[in-house]
Amino acid sequence: MKVVVIGGGPAGMMAAITAARKGADVTLLEHNEKLGKKLFITGKGRCNLTNASSCQEHYSNAVSNPKFLYSALSGFDADAVCSFFNELGLRLKTERGQRVFPQSDHSSDVIKALEYELKRLGVRIRLNTEAAELITRDTEPSCETNEERKSGKKNKGFEKRIIGVRLGDKSIEDADRVILATGGVSYPLTGADASGFRMAEKAGIKVTDLRPGLVPLITEENWVKDLAGLSLKNVSVTALCGKKKLYEGFGEMLFTHRGVSGPLILSASSYITDFDKIDLFIDLKPALSDEVLDKRLIREIEEAKNKQIKTVMASLLPQSMIQIVLGISKVSGDKKACDITKEERRRILATLKKLPLKIAGTEGFDQAIITRGGISVKEIDPKTMGSKKIQGLYFAGECIDVDSLTGGFNLQIAWSTGYAAGSLI
Repeated sequence: MKVVVIGGGPAGMMAAITAARKGADVTLLEHNEKLGKKLFITGKGRCNLTNASSCQEHYSNAVSNPKFLYSALSGFDADAVCSFFNELGLRLKTERGQRVFPQSDHSSDVIKALEYELKRLGVRIRLNTEAAELITRDTEPSCETNEERKSGKKNKGFEKRIIGVRLGDKSIEDADRVILATGGVSYPLTGADASGFRMAEKAGIKVTDLRPGLVPLITEENWVKDLAGLSLKNVSVTALCGKKKLYEGFGEMLFTHRGVSGPLILSASSYITDFDKIDLFIDLKPALSDEVLDKRLIREIEEAKNKQIKTVMASLLPQSMIQIVLGISKVSGDKKACDITKEERRRILATLKKLPLKIAGTEGFDQAIITRGGISVKEIDPKTMGSKKIQGLYFAGECIDVDSLTGGFNLQIAWSTGYAAGSLI
C-alpha cells in the first residue's frame, strides 16, 4: 500500500513513521528545505513535546472540540509519546507543570530522532516539494458492513476516493492513502501557509474560519508601552464580555509595547478571540483578600505618614507600575501618605485588585503559537482521522479544528492524531 504524507511537521512525521511501521510504502512531502521547521522553535527552542498528565487533564486543556479528541488521545497518550521517544534513544525530563522536554533542552534532538526513524524505516522524504492538489475519483457508495447493520446506522458511503497528489511541478504522486498534515498558518516565517486548507476546500472539505491562537493581546490603553518588558508573576486575570466570564486564570504575564502577553495571557486569548468588547482585569495581589490588602495599605500608610504615597507603594508594586496604578486610581503620587483619604485608599485598593484593560484585538499569525480553526471535525472520523467524504484521505495535527492551552498539550494532539492517521492504512 502506498501512503503519501503531506507535511513534515510533528503530526506528519508521526503519521509517516506509524504507517511505515505497519508495512506501508511511505512518501513524505515537505515544501521547506528541512523537516520540523516550526517544531525547531517550539518551547523557545527547547521543544515542550508533551505534558505528563492524565488523558482527562489533556481533555480539560483542549479549547476547541475536546470531545473529538477522546479517541485519539486515549489511543496514544502522553505516556505513549514518552515511550516512543525513549525507544528512539531520546532522553526526556519533566519540569514544572508536568511539561516534558528533551533532557538536552534542544528541539533539534527531537527532530533528529524522528528523522533517524524515518530513514531507518525507508520512508522516502521529498524536501522542497510543493503539494498543489488532492487527486480524487468518484466512487460508488460502499455496502453496509456487519457493524453498521447491527448498529442500525446507515452508511452513506464515500463521495470520492483518493488516488494521488498533484505536485507544484505538475507531476503526480500516486497514492492509496493520503495524510494531510500541513499545519496551520501561524509563524509564516517557518513556511506555514494556507496551502493545505486550499487543497482541502478544492476537494470539497469544509474549513472553518482561521484565527490566531495562543497569541498576545492588543489593548486600547497606551500606557502599556511604558511597562513593555515588565513581567508579573503570581497574578490572576479575568476576561469578561459584558457580564459573561470568558476566562479566569493564575500565573505569569508580561507587558508589551502594544498590550499584554505571557503564558497567562496566551491561554486567555484562546477563549476570547471569538468575542468583541473584551474587558480584562488583572488582580495584582490575588493571594490577599480585599480586607487583608486594605489592612496592609493602612499599615503601610501609618508607618510612613510623612512620605509621598508613590514611595509607600514601592512595597506593593514594581517601580514602573506605581504612577500608572495611582493614575488609574486618580491619586497624586506626590501626595503625602497621611493626607490620603479613605476614598482614595479605596480606589487604590480597587485598582490593585482589578487593574482594568480593554482589549482592542490580538496580534497576527506572525506572533501566534497556533492556528485556531481548520478542517472541520464534522468531516473527520474521530477514531481514524479519516475523511467522511473521501475514501483514503486522512488528517492530522494543527490543520484540524482542534487546539489546546500551552504546556505541551498542542504537540500531544499532533502526536496522537498523527498516530491515529498512520495506524489505519
